[in-house]
Amino acid sequence: MKGIKIYLVVMIVALLAVQSCTKMDVFPSDQITTGSIPETADGILNVTNGNYSMFKDVLEFNGFKDDNNCYVRQYFQMSDFASNDIVCGQKTEDPLYYSFTYTHSPDQANARYFWYISYKIINGANTVIEIINGDDKFNDDVSKDLLGQNYFLRANCHFNLLRFYSKSYNDGDPNSNLGVILRESASEEGEKARATLEETYNFVISDLKIAANLMKSHSLNEYASKEAAWALLSRVYLYKEEYNLSIAYADSVINSGKFTLETAASFPSYFANSLNSNESIWSIAFTSSDNRGKFGSIASMLYSDGNSGWGEEFASDSYRELLSENMNDVRWSFIDTLYNDDGNVQTKNGIKVFYITKFSFQDGDPNLSSPSMLRYSEVYLNRGESYAHLNNETSALDDVNTIRENRGLENDLVNSVPSGKTIVDVVLEERRRELAFESSTVFDNRRNKIDLERKYWGYHIKGLTPAGVDQNNPPSGYDELVIPWNDSRGVYYIPVDEIIANPLCIQN
Repeated sequence: MKGIKIYLVVMIVALLAVQSCTKMDVFPSDQITTGSIPETADGILNVTNGNYSMFKDVLEFNGFKDDNNCYVRQYFQMSDFASNDIVCGQKTEDPLYYSFTYTHSPDQANARYFWYISYKIINGANTVIEIINGDDKFNDDVSKDLLGQNYFLRANCHFNLLRFYSKSYNDGDPNSNLGVILRESASEEGEKARATLEETYNFVISDLKIAANLMKSHSLNEYASKEAAWALLSRVYLYKEEYNLSIAYADSVINSGKFTLETAASFPSYFANSLNSNESIWSIAFTSSDNRGKFGSIASMLYSDGNSGWGEEFASDSYRELLSENMNDVRWSFIDTLYNDDGNVQTKNGIKVFYITKFSFQDGDPNLSSPSMLRYSEVYLNRGESYAHLNNETSALDDVNTIRENRGLENDLVNSVPSGKTIVDVVLEERRRELAFESSTVFDNRRNKIDLERKYWGYHIKGLTPAGVDQNNPPSGYDELVIPWNDSRGVYYIPVDEIIANPLCIQN
């Protein structure tokens, strides 16, 4: 039909509208049904753009809007604040504090919103999937590409829900451990039981394979592509411990020839320019009109120029010790040390201030970035870790060194496994250096059965006061210094909203 034929023009116009901050025609997902939108190319495109927007928009939840409520903000905070990469600089009533202290509850605001917005995006994706699959007129390549993008978004949201609200794949029997609720239709009954972990993984993998077969390559990384599906498959299979398949999909991305790693010279500016980088596979596109500022940006808790943000969470001693193995590592450029006039590192509530800038300085704005959800370096590290688990030391080290060569460490390559370590240790340390603050470390530890050590001063230690901090000696005798890899506190509660509305859903 004519609307399909002009899709590329419509897409260009839509992109220009986004970039010029013009308001898009976006349907709230709780109002989206197969009967509420025009079943045309324009209607499908509008809903798809709306699905992407929900990763960054602040939507009404429980009757009001809160700038803290944003998918990507909760995604990074709920994962990284529970890791040992970031230290909590003060006690706070913000729900992020529960991630630091592992004191979750079913009515925890950030975890409730993340569950809610994830299923809203899934509902929007299901609407497009059902319309296109239900009408033979949508059988052209453009429609198939849009269909694939929505399968990808559905898979991505289910998988991230799985990471937060379920055990690791290898923590018990995946055929009996619970995964999440699989929402396969926009019109299905609200009351539905959780699938098993195995069923959830298989559903995600199936969706991603369908998406990869339907989608094309895109020049703009703010949209999903077949390479994005391959990259996410590589991650999913790594988590599922199907290492040969993780390698195969990583190879597909690498052999596509579409991506390149930023060099040591260009990497320090990568995160401020992720939308324009050939290292980005899929990013969430923010513009100045999307900036939540001090009260809701991803960066607001991690950095402050004195007024731009709260700057209450810092790079941990543990992470900085890892980077300190070589001061030529350009990944130091994302750690901004705050000094006193006497040249000593400034402290806040007794904790040394090392700001994190991975989510800052797009267009020079300290609170603005377009966070990369999938990037090329992770693909190499997925493959490297898979090789390591298969005892292919040579190939694992090759992938590690590919990263190091582009991070200022070309004179400090790893030629053999150091004494006292395994090849898996070597790859995981490089993953941590590279992917810190990007929702990776805490999950890497759990699936590799590594306890989380936080033997440094910070307000993950419950009851700590500034007077109790002694920077000349490490903390000891506190319960929160080591979190076992399989500690049940590492899994978020299913939100109370779901439990009340859906009696078939079993609580964690």
